[in-house]
Amino acid sequence: MKGPVKTILVVDDEPDAIELVEFNLRAAGYRVIAAGDGEEAIRKAREGLPDLIVLDVMLPEVDGMAACRTLKNDPITSDIPVIMLTAKAAEIDRIVGLELGADDYVTKPFSPRELVLRIKNLLSRQDTKAAPLPAKIVVGKLTIDSDRHLVLVSGEPVELTATEFKLLSVLASRRGRVQNREQLLRDVWDYDNYIDTRTVDTHMRRLRRKLGAAADYLGTVRGVGYRFAESSN
Repeated sequence: MKGPVKTILVVDDEPDAIELVEFNLRAAGYRVIAAGDGEEAIRKAREGLPDLIVLDVMLPEVDGMAACRTLKNDPITSDIPVIMLTAKAAEIDRIVGLELGADDYVTKPFSPRELVLRIKNLLSRQDTKAAPLPAKIVVGKLTIDSDRHLVLVSGEPVELTATEFKLLSVLASRRGRVQNREQLLRDVWDYDNYIDTRTVDTHMRRLRRKLGAAADYLGTVRGVGYRFAESSN
């Protein structure tokens, strides 16, 4: 690999699982640090700022979902890509993980080679990200402050997950233009492969509910996607 060696934080409570992933990642040229539970993962992520986190869902004490939520809501760690690992194949688990801000999702048992390829793809997208979003967007009663990771509606703060914040910022920065679901998956989730586009709809429902009086800015273009309106109704 070119450039500095990338560091991957691998989080799993099964030593054999960590050993397998670590062996394959080291063989691919990555530096690996490990954690055995969610609390340790959060601490090591904040201290070491890894380039990517492989996070198992089923963990003791603080589980993977809770750890992901904490990491994505913390400005220090919110930009670190997260790949969730789980033995659960149910679609609801995958969607919940993505809603919390996870960037990808791999179901156990998995191919170590596939995991390495997914890590490479995510890191490659991190290195070639598009131009940053505007530092501050003000539209009527809505303020989006990217530097402070803050959203205000009529001066009152609104608590959003990292993914909800990015989704709102992307739509607001392109106000008046329709964004289809596939575009949003690429630009918000940095995802080129197929994810059920219903996860976009789920995020939009939650975002509208949280924005309350400012939800009118988020319009649906039936059969196409979403558009941030020039003004609220």
